[in-house]
Amino acid sequence: MTRPIIVFVGLGGNLGDAVATLRSAVQALAGLPETRLLRASSLYRTPAWGLERQADFINGVAMLETQLPARPLLEALLAVERDFGRQREAASRWGPRTLDLDLLLYGDAVIAEPGLQVPHPHLHERAFALVPLLEIAPDILIPGQGRARDALSNLDISAIESLG
Repeated sequence: MTRPIIVFVGLGGNLGDAVATLRSAVQALAGLPETRLLRASSLYRTPAWGLERQADFINGVAMLETQLPARPLLEALLAVERDFGRQREAASRWGPRTLDLDLLLYGDAVIAEPGLQVPHPHLHERAFALVPLLEIAPDILIPGQGRARDALSNLDISAIESLG
């Protein structure tokens, strides 16, 4: 039996009732095999990033404890996305989506494999992920980057609105 790992998963979406979708997705994460939900952040409304001419996103972060190795966990996250109607093949990068689940942190591991980058390669530059992450893990370190709080201090968070 492997030792449980603390992981953080970013959630986002901007199609349909994104608030309801993200709340349901958190429950789906809690139901993953060999995994339990420890905490979930508040939800936040954030302007679209990358492809800006689309609806605002709703974002949050879930803290999980899992015994799944990183690759099977990622595959489980992708299956949850599909269950919520996400079609990655058809979606343009940064385009609208029903649900986006990103493996932000997998313990203190640094993983660089095709299709699996941990920590998420842009975590340190995305306020929409750092704000909810820091809400539930205020002292978290991003391996290879340092304190998440320091990364956030370099970003503009004025457009991020807490939905409670």
